[in-house]
Amino acid sequence: MKISVYSQKGEEVGTTLLPKELFDLEVDTDLIHQVVIYQLANRRRILAQTKDRSEVRGGGRKPWRQKGTGRARHGSRRSPLWIGGGVTFGPTKERVFKKKINEKKKRKALLMTLSAKAKNNLIFIIDRFNLEKPKTKVMAEIIEKLKSKIKNFEKGSSLIILPQKEKKIILAARNLAGVAIIEAKNLNCLDLLTFKYLIISKEAVKTIKETFLKDNKQ
Repeated sequence: MKISVYSQKGEEVGTTLLPKELFDLEVDTDLIHQVVIYQLANRRRILAQTKDRSEVRGGGRKPWRQKGTGRARHGSRRSPLWIGGGVTFGPTKERVFKKKINEKKKRKALLMTLSAKAKNNLIFIIDRFNLEKPKTKVMAEIIEKLKSKIKNFEKGSSLIILPQKEKKIILAARNLAGVAIIEAKNLNCLDLLTFKYLIISKEAVKTIKETFLKDNKQ
């Protein structure tokens, strides 16, 4: 697949061929859905927690004697029947939401997501990022110039994919709403689908190929 390469100024400086095995696969939405559900489950944190009758305070003494008071018998104030007592069948931190999926499926779903983005013209290839200073204004201008190349442009978030950590670019983009940065080796389905546009440096394409195709010989 041939695609235009842009400079930081938004000027077209040439073209490049995107590897078919990365950007031209048939998309299986069911597989992508499976992987996204797996990722969401594994990122889920347990926040809600209640205490059962063994964890609440008090209850060492029997509230009143067993017989002769005319009231119902009770053995402890920790009972779920009492205010301040334990909760029956409440949420606990012992719940496990994690799911498993094999590496081959994860990799294939990732490549299918890249292919879907490419087919929908949601990918920009940039020659290279070269910032003298980590200025947020400069990074915002770069992104806007790239997006201006889209016909019938619709607003959307952007994911910048770098071949490696670049401190200046990270500092320049971290305060921009709807913009995030990720290293090519850490790509995953969920992040790709969270953002509408992908801005990929030319070197990052090589890194993606080396990372995700090295064990995927077909």
